[in-house]
Amino acid sequence: MADAFLTRTRFTRVLGLLALLLVVAMVASALVGAERIALGRALFGAAADNVDHLILWRIRLPRIVLAAMVGGGLAAAGTVLQALLRNPLADPHMLGVSGGAALGATAMLMLSGVGALAAVPLAAMLVPAGAFAGALLAMGLVYRLGSVHGRLQPYMFLLAGVVLNAFCGALIMALNALADFFQAHGILFWLLGSLQTQSWSLVAASAAYLVVGVAWLMRLTRAFNVLTLGEESAAQLGVDVARTRRGAFVISSLLVGASVSVSGMIGFVGLIVPHITRLLIGPDYRLLLPASVLIGATFLLLADTAARSVFGAGEIPVGVVTALCGGPFFILLLRREGGRGVD
Repeated sequence: MADAFLTRTRFTRVLGLLALLLVVAMVASALVGAERIALGRALFGAAADNVDHLILWRIRLPRIVLAAMVGGGLAAAGTVLQALLRNPLADPHMLGVSGGAALGATAMLMLSGVGALAAVPLAAMLVPAGAFAGALLAMGLVYRLGSVHGRLQPYMFLLAGVVLNAFCGALIMALNALADFFQAHGILFWLLGSLQTQSWSLVAASAAYLVVGVAWLMRLTRAFNVLTLGEESAAQLGVDVARTRRGAFVISSLLVGASVSVSGMIGFVGLIVPHITRLLIGPDYRLLLPASVLIGATFLLLADTAARSVFGAGEIPVGVVTALCGGPFFILLLRREGGRGVD
């Protein structure tokens, strides 16, 4: 299947199957939780005094859709980053954008005077805004540091991102040391990743951003395929390498920033999902990119469902679940690529 020539029929069947799996996962997730609900009553019962309706439409569905959007965005960014760097160990959080977003969110949590995301309406608006602003500033700085004579250099870009993440991490620890107990708890929970209930307007904005970003990257998938042959070969085949790389890095960074701004730091999605997808459907980016989006959405949705339901009424950060899944996978991948010799 991985080596099959991509046809319209195969493209439609693969994405159709993955979309169906995502829908099934969303329905199953809606029925799972500390409080059991009757789906029929939640969907068709009168809204007034209907607890099942409130749980489904105001608590679970916004979270389910947000999980799918964030998972898809991180997976898309990871797929593109690994293509551009030609490094299977590349991860979206290495861009430095996530560090800037985390610093911005931490500052807003401190300024809002509350210790938990969405504890009051003001904090629910300030934290995503601060995180996205921090992501934009970090992206601009990393892009500037990663450019040599106006030309974006992948490894300079990656190194700048790693250094900026470390610097932002130090500042976050400093702010955390100055915070009170409740603020420190809220900061820690956010940094570990959280998809607690968001407003439908924020979810819709995230969905619109993901659709636009992925649509833009889909226009570059043929160029990504050619880039696997090397820069010189790609240039000879008519690909504007510098422009393609610059545009893809900017869009990927913005996808990471938008995802982190509403969910916190959720790791490993952008690392393991592209590999799983590549093993299942092959390396053609015309199919690999949209398939990674759907698989990433399903993966994070299932991880968040486990995070909010395994311990009953209690909840653990979804980043803990993804790390428990992704950590062993990363070790296996590292050993595999180490045996081959990573360039």
